[in-house]
Amino acid sequence: MDAPTITDALGAAGYRLTAPRRTLAALIAGWRGHFTADDLVRTSTRRRLGVGRATVFRSLDVLTDLGLVERLDLPSGEHAYVACEPAHHHHVVCSSCGRAQEVGDLGLGEMSGAIERATGYRIDTHRLELFGQCPDCRRAGRGTA
Repeated sequence: MDAPTITDALGAAGYRLTAPRRTLAALIAGWRGHFTADDLVRTSTRRRLGVGRATVFRSLDVLTDLGLVERLDLPSGEHAYVACEPAHHHHVVCSSCGRAQEVGDLGLGEMSGAIERATGYRIDTHRLELFGQCPDCRRAGRGTA
């Protein structure tokens, strides 16, 4: 996802496009793999970008609500984020390098229906994150983090 996509979506949703938000959009758009709020704060501080901690956290909340980033619950228990298109999808995340790839339904809708029938629940939403090693890390012989 590129920075204009993020800023366009913020503008369309009625949010002011402040300089810190534009800077944060560019930072997120250029990030490879998943990132944490602290990653963004550290990078902003190191590069002297003028984006404060509170702005990072508030912006991540807004971007999550708009479906432009998705929060990942990492196996370590930490929370990370990944930029994504605002459509329902899932992620497969490399445990070594952090690269994330969006994947579509791949039969999960059918599974959700089977769970509804078996339990009597009406499933409103679901989220799936898969973790493993990407092809590049497997080729390079990198172990999991």
